[in-house]
Amino acid sequence: MTAAVYDPDPSFCRWFVEPAVYAFGRRRVMAALVDYLRGGTDAERAGAVRAWYSAHVPLHPDRSPAYGPGGVRDPALDETRGIKAAWLEASLRVFAESTDLQMRHRLLLNLPTSRTAYPPSLHKLLESTLASAQAHPDPHIRHWAAHVRE
Repeated sequence: MTAAVYDPDPSFCRWFVEPAVYAFGRRRVMAALVDYLRGGTDAERAGAVRAWYSAHVPLHPDRSPAYGPGGVRDPALDETRGIKAAWLEASLRVFAESTDLQMRHRLLLNLPTSRTAYPPSLHKLLESTLASAQAHPDPHIRHWAAHVRE
């Protein structure tokens, strides 16, 4: 995942992410990206955001020996509900603590604008993020906040 995070081109980082998803499972790949988002440098966080998109590649049984006979694979490898919630939480927290405007823009591009996309445990954090975004001097950030709906 380090190679994907450090690749500056969002299109090329997929060349690192996709084989990792096949080999290790979507869950482990996404968990590694959450770790970079939580504790990485600004450059690593930006790379994790770029790679997150590629971690959602569709999987095809005929492309990997990770699948058993008949195209079967352990579904636990690709279970992402908890990981996606962790990504949302980390994104909201990094948005709140970051002073880098570009980082904030990157995060918002990947955050859902539907409140129902956030688990109930994150609603309080989402509300504080929205309040901060609504009062932010940057028009793109205010625009995102204005479009968050029920």
